[in-house]
Amino acid sequence: MTAAEPDPGVPATGPQSSEPRAPHYDVLIVGAGLSGIGAAWRLREAFPGKTLSIIEAREAIGGTWDLFRYPGVRSDSDMFTLSYPFRPWTDTQSLASGDKIRDYIQRTADESGITRDIRFGSKVIAADWSTPDARWTVRLADDSTLTCDFLYACTGYYSYDSGYQPDFPGLGSFKGRLVHPQFWPADLDHTGKRVVVIGSGATAVTLVPAMAPTAAHVTMLQRSPSYLTSLPARDVVAGTLRRLLPARAASTLTRAKNVLLTQGFYQLARRRPQRVRSMLRKLAIRGLGDEAYVDEHFKPRYDPWDQRLCVIPGGDLWEEIRAGRASVVTDHIDTFVPSGVRLRSGRVLEADIVVSATGLTLLPIGGIDLTVDGDPVKIGERAAYRGLMLSGVPNLAYCIGYTNASWTLRADLSHRYVVRLLRHLDRRGLAVATPTTPGGQGRPLLDLSSGYVQRALDVFPRQGDRDPWLVRQNYLRDLITSPRADVTRDMTFQEARS
Repeated sequence: MTAAEPDPGVPATGPQSSEPRAPHYDVLIVGAGLSGIGAAWRLREAFPGKTLSIIEAREAIGGTWDLFRYPGVRSDSDMFTLSYPFRPWTDTQSLASGDKIRDYIQRTADESGITRDIRFGSKVIAADWSTPDARWTVRLADDSTLTCDFLYACTGYYSYDSGYQPDFPGLGSFKGRLVHPQFWPADLDHTGKRVVVIGSGATAVTLVPAMAPTAAHVTMLQRSPSYLTSLPARDVVAGTLRRLLPARAASTLTRAKNVLLTQGFYQLARRRPQRVRSMLRKLAIRGLGDEAYVDEHFKPRYDPWDQRLCVIPGGDLWEEIRAGRASVVTDHIDTFVPSGVRLRSGRVLEADIVVSATGLTLLPIGGIDLTVDGDPVKIGERAAYRGLMLSGVPNLAYCIGYTNASWTLRADLSHRYVVRLLRHLDRRGLAVATPTTPGGQGRPLLDLSSGYVQRALDVFPRQGDRDPWLVRQNYLRDLITSPRADVTRDMTFQEARS
């Protein structure tokens, strides 16, 4: 492994070949979003002498928080747990806007020197592992190549190129404008317009209160209700701790408090679903002041946390509904008509703009085509090793966050595990780590019943029935066990060449 940054424009020294040698890195990270920047920070802290580069398909840092630009886009997890543990969140907002999160990621990269290691506008389309060379050859969309000893995919779990869009009947007859939140038009002005938002998830409950104050009216059209809970936009405890303690100590305590609350609530929901169902119903009635309205539009058929719980900051959705600027309709679409959407009940929702907040298209490892010694890797047929590597695939890790807590909590544990694995290789003169293939895998990696998850179960790796193949959605347990996990368990190694 080299310790100096390779220059892609300078041919390698020594015997000259007919083509310049591809730039080589010790570690190559794919994605410069929240996860990729966090991974780079951890790796640079642990291995200042290793060469590292981040490949980013877009022209900016931020990932999700640079892509999504729809009105009101914000976090649905508190920023004290979504932020990096090594960089305290100092803003007063607990549920922060997308632009604040993007700026936070950008400043983290700039101030740590990570930005200069990013290769923007470069999309990874394929990666091939060579056992004789003990390295990955990574191919970009412009047909250029890079090589690396270890590949770390911090690409999230959905497609940046397409959101989920149902085939709406009669859409061609609609005279208004249909938009998907993932690709929000910069020129779209909803002022004074009648808006229908199709969906009931986190995006929909964010869009409705953001658009309602200036629209003529906003209707949230849902096939079935979701569980919602209202949380303060600002964390009072965090503000108090900041006045009494240094910033890092205050952030650490606030983070711990929020972890305990969210994990405790999740465990209560799984063990006492009827009690939590009753609690959420009472909160909704308090927010809306209308028991019948809550039972019609906010009484899901599933148990709490079978799907991700939607958070509304400061009860903004309730406020817009009470004020009459927004409303909820629970029904199915029959067909689009020129003036809007006709429902199965026969009612027509008049609309100038329809927003299809119908979910994401999930995509593992950024859609990169993986091969090992020329053999294609079918990710859906592989097992998930500690939720961050693939059975039978050498020197590759991927980052996926929790489904029941902030993404960064699990992402940072994954980064730290990769650091431990690479340190183990270095100390023992090893070059390659390959998870073995267990028997008995069959459980889905993602444990939500949401439609966007169910549609993609066959393309994600499966879980096994024992450690280290069992992926638990339990941060407190992982926080204790992950730093002590045996990096050699169910792992085969190859020595470095002399």
